[in-house]
Amino acid sequence: MTFRRTLLAAALLLPLPALAQDVPAPTPTPTPKPATQKVAIDTSFGRIVLELETERAPITARNFLRYADQKRLDGIAFYRTVKVADKFGFIQFGIDNDPKRILPPIKHEPTTQTGVKHVNGAISTARLAPGTARGEFTISVGDQPSLDADPSKPGDNLGYAAFGKVIDGMEVVWKILDAPTSPTAGEGVMKGQMLSPRIRILKVSRIP
Repeated sequence: MTFRRTLLAAALLLPLPALAQDVPAPTPTPTPKPATQKVAIDTSFGRIVLELETERAPITARNFLRYADQKRLDGIAFYRTVKVADKFGFIQFGIDNDPKRILPPIKHEPTTQTGVKHVNGAISTARLAPGTARGEFTISVGDQPSLDADPSKPGDNLGYAAFGKVIDGMEVVWKILDAPTSPTAGEGVMKGQMLSPRIRILKVSRIP
């Protein structure tokens, strides 16, 4: 009995690791990053680099890449700036209904489906009704959740289809946002938002 009490007392004096070895926690398997494609927009103001969400927003990203690969965006322009506040608003570029550049409209991919939100630097496809988007694009300056889909709202609540973001060249985007506009050009809500002069896009190309 005395011997057992001595062993118990000795055990209580030992540090915990001596009584039981720590079992290492299993290393979590890293979640693979969704596939993306980098694209450069070379403008007369400088280069903007985009990262397109080819896996999360495949239809919308593929549409942009089709325009880029077929050189339909080379030689077009940024033609609109909507500056709400300093470094907040959006800029717009596109084929401007040029029949020689236009491709068929694409299915709408809402942000609730893709998870690609209108954060600062997001590139999105302009549209009228869902399913009418073609070759007009915007770049957000500042987070703009109001452009995301919101099923709680009435009517057309599908928002716009964001499909990537600027990863380099936001200073070029800011410069375009601040560029001068014509006080008379544009119709309706777009009056006063048309860039004058327009900012030329030299080429749009994939980056390996």
